[in-house]
Amino acid sequence: MQLFYVPNISGAEVFLDETESKHAVKVLRLSIGDAIQLVDGKGGFYEAEVSDANPKKCRLKITNTQINFGKKDFHLHLAVAPTKNIDRFEWFLEKATEIGINEITPLLTEHSERKTVKTERLEKILVSAMKQSVKAFLPVINEVTSFNDLITNSTSGNKFIAHCYEGEKKHLKNEVKKGEDILILIGPEGDFSREEVELAKQNGFREISLGTSRLRTETAAVVACHIVNLANE
Repeated sequence: MQLFYVPNISGAEVFLDETESKHAVKVLRLSIGDAIQLVDGKGGFYEAEVSDANPKKCRLKITNTQINFGKKDFHLHLAVAPTKNIDRFEWFLEKATEIGINEITPLLTEHSERKTVKTERLEKILVSAMKQSVKAFLPVINEVTSFNDLITNSTSGNKFIAHCYEGEKKHLKNEVKKGEDILILIGPEGDFSREEVELAKQNGFREISLGTSRLRTETAAVVACHIVNLANE
């Protein structure tokens, strides 16, 4: 059954926006009485039926509601330096949403290859991935944030920075504690600078490894996401 995204659902009657309405009525050929499923991005999962198959403003009647559908007992926040090729960063967003993530911050670092992103486009990718993977929570995508601002304003108790410099670093899989919130920093292709690593350590971040392979930024971010989710199963 097709899943549709409708933010801010309240009451027993809702409307699809024009894009979703056109898809429902013109493409899927839904008509009055047909069943449909909805998510609101805040944990609400709804069953509904079409009450007016208007291709510009399709009206639906809610028949069943589930709150906190698929909710997990931890909060995963990844701060990742956007890649020069934005397609690779968008791939990360898609895969992380499918695996399970709560919050993403595009991170501006000393060696960043990309300093701006279009969050409106990124939000559309997150919505699409949420629907495709049948999730009810839409990850938050923050505006681009400088490295210094993020590490000095973070309140998370479990904070980690992944980097490729030599030295004693524990593997992330051995540091994740089930049910605890976590923030992980993933650097650009040129890695974090040594000064950034030291500054992060001074602000309570612990150095971690993601394995022996040297990973691209987007791969490292997906691996970190997967490790945290596996640890919480």
